[in-house]
Amino acid sequence: MNKDFQGEKIPPIYIVSGGKGLAGDAVVQSVLIQFPNNKVPVIVVPDVLNQERMDDLISKALVTSGIIVHTMVDPEARKMLIESCEKSRVSHFDLVGDLSDYLSKLLNTKPISKPGLYRLSNIAYFQRVEAIDFTLKVDDGQNPEKITQADIVLTGVSRTGKTPLSVYLAMFGWKVANVPIVPGIEPPEGLFNADPGRVFGLNISHVYLIAQRANRVKSLKMDDDADYINTKKVGEELAYARRIFERGGFTEIQITNKPIESSANEILNILTGRFEQDKWKK
Repeated sequence: MNKDFQGEKIPPIYIVSGGKGLAGDAVVQSVLIQFPNNKVPVIVVPDVLNQERMDDLISKALVTSGIIVHTMVDPEARKMLIESCEKSRVSHFDLVGDLSDYLSKLLNTKPISKPGLYRLSNIAYFQRVEAIDFTLKVDDGQNPEKITQADIVLTGVSRTGKTPLSVYLAMFGWKVANVPIVPGIEPPEGLFNADPGRVFGLNISHVYLIAQRANRVKSLKMDDDADYINTKKVGEELAYARRIFERGGFTEIQITNKPIESSANEILNILTGRFEQDKWKK
């Protein structure tokens, strides 16, 4: 029966799972995207493992006229949910059962029936996404209160490649904060509150840094006489940065003429040598 819900509250779709509901949500969203400008509420209900949780869910579905889409991999839990839905006359759609039963017969074996395997198999992906999001939010001294939450902290003067190195490391799942060092400006407290074993000071040769900055000046059409590329001023900046490294007990990394990959490998080798594997990351 067709019904126009214009002006009325659209019934929600409850995505029910014994795990976190990621697989079910992905399927439902891929279907909903075929209906542009839809306003169907989607509610993910994870960790549904007992009758009490199911009864509470079905009560909500009844009140809201909602439907239940489920990915219950445990056969007993799936049977329990289906029976509860049918008893209460709540519409339900099983995304797992038929296929699981078919494969069980085809392969002549029982499924593992462990909730969350989809998420576990993709955990590296989710870690990378989280790490990149964190790194971008803490790039170039932003949100200094988050510095101590980083797996790795990079610090150094302008044009030492802090941002590209940070993003490169984040792509492998490391949460990285980078903090600029500017003469006359005290670094944020978070830099010194962080574990010094996780903080790396990026050092660079005087000549190479000026060459890097000169390219920057040219591309931005800055004043050639700016302190940014003044030999004396640049030397003072580097000396100030080294004093900061010494003050914080940070590990100094020489990045002159080094590709990002080499600097990253050096940092990771040092870091993983200092901490036990379960403590590499925060």
